[in-house]
Amino acid sequence: MNNFLFVAAENDAIPNCKAGGMGDVVRDVPRHISKRGDKVQVVVPSYSRLHKNGLFRTNLNFQLRGTVYTAELYEVVGKKECPNIVHYVIHHPEIEEGGIAHIYHDDPTEPFYTDFIKYVIFCTAVAEAIKMGAFGNLDVVHMHDWHASALLFLKTYHPSYKDLKKMRYVYSIHNLAIQGIRPFYDNYASVHNWFPELQLDHEALKDPRYEDCINLMAVGIRLADAVHTVSPSYKEDVMLPSARPEFVGGESLEKDLQQANNEGRLFGILNASNYNDIRKQDKGFLYRNTVKALFRWLQDESKKYKADFLAHTGEKIMLYVDERPKFIVSSVARLTEQKFYFFKRSPEAFEEMLARLRKIDGIFMLLGTGDPGYEEFFREMSYKHKNFVFTNGQSEDLIDSIYLESDLYCMPSLFEPCGISQMLAMRNGNPCFVHHTGGLKDTVEHHVTGFAFDGVTYDEKVKNMVKNFSEALDVWENDKPKWKKIKANAKKVRFTWEKSLDAYYEKLYVL
Repeated sequence: MNNFLFVAAENDAIPNCKAGGMGDVVRDVPRHISKRGDKVQVVVPSYSRLHKNGLFRTNLNFQLRGTVYTAELYEVVGKKECPNIVHYVIHHPEIEEGGIAHIYHDDPTEPFYTDFIKYVIFCTAVAEAIKMGAFGNLDVVHMHDWHASALLFLKTYHPSYKDLKKMRYVYSIHNLAIQGIRPFYDNYASVHNWFPELQLDHEALKDPRYEDCINLMAVGIRLADAVHTVSPSYKEDVMLPSARPEFVGGESLEKDLQQANNEGRLFGILNASNYNDIRKQDKGFLYRNTVKALFRWLQDESKKYKADFLAHTGEKIMLYVDERPKFIVSSVARLTEQKFYFFKRSPEAFEEMLARLRKIDGIFMLLGTGDPGYEEFFREMSYKHKNFVFTNGQSEDLIDSIYLESDLYCMPSLFEPCGISQMLAMRNGNPCFVHHTGGLKDTVEHHVTGFAFDGVTYDEKVKNMVKNFSEALDVWENDKPKWKKIKANAKKVRFTWEKSLDAYYEKLYVL
């Protein structure tokens, strides 16, 4: 039996520990490893809350900032009992929850300031736990995004953690655009402040653009035994330089990724979707679930500033209770530049799509929270357009209803490492309308399982987005047999973890 340790910032296998797709992967991959008879332990930060009902396992004592830190390791219960899987959280008062999904901090004036501190403490505690044998004899340590990569820094450069070199280290990139860049010196959240005893190898650790800073995403890429992107097409994208806004590629790390590829360490393996144990939601409750969510948010103190908008959304939804729209386009996403850049930069294009929808008595439903600028943009659009319903909050029941009752799922991402939403929509037999990039290119086939747009320049992409959206509605309106075939194809296609895990074992884990 092989023994794996997953180290990440999120883990959706335990309650209230998910912000995005990484949480899904850290939930699903261990379950499939366990089915193969291997053992998996998963460790995430406690964020000062997840340890509260946990079982205390041990204290972890280690040096940081020239002083002794003591963190606590707790075992916690997963949402689902699986053989050979143990979930842990690490508690320390300085590992606090942030405002983003009660996980990440947003430090607009000094990016990564607070997150750098908490993930340095977390990774050092994990290193100490490995050294103490708290996880037993490990064969593979699988780290996710920059939050976990300080572990590689410690095992490479810290004399106390030389013993960590025995096992294989795998590093997964979920979002290359978020890199964890902080100064080497002269700042509380700097490498030297937390590790004053270490001689820093600036060349091996530095950011390509800011040479006086460490880049923790780059550390993961440079020091891991295997580096993994979450789709084959995203692997190709990130080895090319970014040319924003037309193309988001390596984000200054393309040379590091090319080198990892030349050394045979870089692999693109598609994330998968879960086809078992799906949360069931009955059809016909889309509007009821919207109203229920709106009433719940109206009672939430933190949503008071949105009260007028929530009431406006409720009024709009009530119109559709008696007069159901003939066609529903939907989107469920975090409201960020990555997901909706095309709509915010070219609102006239989005308005053209809404106008085209009106012609077939269709509506566009968007659910999400995120960047305040994007929230404000979509609120304005909702006040302006009767057939655009923006539910500015989070509700699992409503999300399930949206996936179940939509006719077309819209995912116009500027870039997409893999994407899970399109897989969930296709699982329900919904064709998807996507930008042909990254993982969307690997999962949605134009006029076969959905519809896609692309272009060489930004203007070309936006023009094709409007044109191909109209084309998708034309198929629904005028070619029912073709629409039925596309729906059937979408429902039939399977992106399974069994298949992805075969590639993990063969290329990443090499056991």
